[in-house]
Amino acid sequence: MENHSDVLFVLHGLNGSASSRQIYFSLALASYVFTLLVNVMLIVTVYVEKTLHEPIYIYLCNLCFNGILGASVFYPKLLGDLLAEAHVISYAGCLVQIFVLYCYVFCEFTSLTVMAFDRYVAICKPLQYRAVMTPQKVAQLLLLTWCFPLLETAVGTALTARLPLCGRHIRKLFCTNWEVVKLSCVDTTVNNIYGFVLMFLHVSQAGLIVVSYAHLVRASLRSRSDRRKFVQTCVPHLLTLLVFTTSLVFDTLFSRYGGGQLHVLQNVLAVEFLVVPPLVNPVIYGIKLQQIRWGIIHNFMHKDVPPSQADPR
Repeated sequence: MENHSDVLFVLHGLNGSASSRQIYFSLALASYVFTLLVNVMLIVTVYVEKTLHEPIYIYLCNLCFNGILGASVFYPKLLGDLLAEAHVISYAGCLVQIFVLYCYVFCEFTSLTVMAFDRYVAICKPLQYRAVMTPQKVAQLLLLTWCFPLLETAVGTALTARLPLCGRHIRKLFCTNWEVVKLSCVDTTVNNIYGFVLMFLHVSQAGLIVVSYAHLVRASLRSRSDRRKFVQTCVPHLLTLLVFTTSLVFDTLFSRYGGGQLHVLQNVLAVEFLVVPPLVNPVIYGIKLQQIRWGIIHNFMHKDVPPSQADPR
């Protein structure tokens, strides 16, 4: 298959009767609408409430925006496939889906790393926090969370786009880089090496997060105030990191090493990886962060709330 413009990939992730797909459609639509609602609600709350114009909440908005991106690359195509008899995607559409999907994944990692650094400075070096987390530094870190993933994804997608293909059947609900690379007619060593390079980079990011939290746990034992800040802002971050990393690792392992008998489980994990983090991140932070809860109550329920006494950092 040399003429890529004529390629239509067949997605084999959806099975079942038409009636069951209608049920899945209703559930997927409700999940997508709720995901958009909670993420937009949190972003609007931070934007409107001047007391929330702090680095940690700005990074949280960035995380929510990325969640909207990840959900929007997955749900619309899924909803269309649930109503259609043929589950296909064009070559160009597949590459676009891969590009946006991996941008979402890599940006999630960089965002969580930046948030860990912010918490490290806030709790371990509180007197230096304002000097370190200047508006310029916040803008630079936000730029890093997007430029680095975009560069990583552009290189990976370009390496995949150059491959001639000898197949067009993808055993997933959506396109992934690995599934397309497996359809290649030629040696894919360069793609595999690049994949290992990316794995090393993101394992290093995970190591930075672990080191940051080792210092955070030790610092949080110094006083009740530090323990409160750790519980309020670090515990949600840890939960977010755990949910995202666990679903991503299992999906990657099953994609590369899972057999045919694990096809259904692989698709369940893939759905969890794309559905759960964007859905639960704003919920976790909305529950744990008092300032966020009060901001939502004040702006969306129009109720007066007492000013927060907690350090917004």
